[in-house]
Amino acid sequence: MSVTITDTSFAFARKEDAIIAEAALDGIYIIRTSVTPERLDSASCVRHYKSLSQVERAFRSMKTVDLKVRPIHHRLSDRVRAHIFLCMLAYTVEWHMREAWRELLFADEDQAAKATRDPVAPAERSAGAKAKVARRHHEDGAPIHSFQTLLTDLATIVRNTCRTSAEEGAPTFTVTTQSNPLQRRAMDLIDALAV
Repeated sequence: MSVTITDTSFAFARKEDAIIAEAALDGIYIIRTSVTPERLDSASCVRHYKSLSQVERAFRSMKTVDLKVRPIHHRLSDRVRAHIFLCMLAYTVEWHMREAWRELLFADEDQAAKATRDPVAPAERSAGAKAKVARRHHEDGAPIHSFQTLLTDLATIVRNTCRTSAEEGAPTFTVTTQSNPLQRRAMDLIDALAV
């Protein structure tokens, strides 16, 4: 827009050529990098840029949905750092659990497709992931879970401390509830994580 201001008048005019040029680029973004094309081709550059959404999802998860970092009721800087460190550690554990349980969750198991599909086109779930959502059960009849419902299911595994009689000082023993096949599979996948 061009603006003309004088002592007695005010006038403006729209720059139609500039408006048309900018309208042609609506919805288009440009990614620019100083990395040479030999090290990072254009498709990989776009993929890496889009992977920032995982970082944004992590911070959203930490602040609101799962870990709820805020409010921080600490006043000393070392305690605030310790609080944030524990939240980051908790998110790291959650991320590894989600990766290990990918087959048990509604998550897409075909991660190799990310490296070959067109990075500019809208993301599409694999046929296997769409089938998982449609059937809602594994081949053995066990339900497919979200991360939260799987944790809720695993929370039913408890260790009870039992006493042989009501008398004070009577011997005690522990009894752990029996896990179902899905719970055993989830625990086996966690045990297989490389530490």
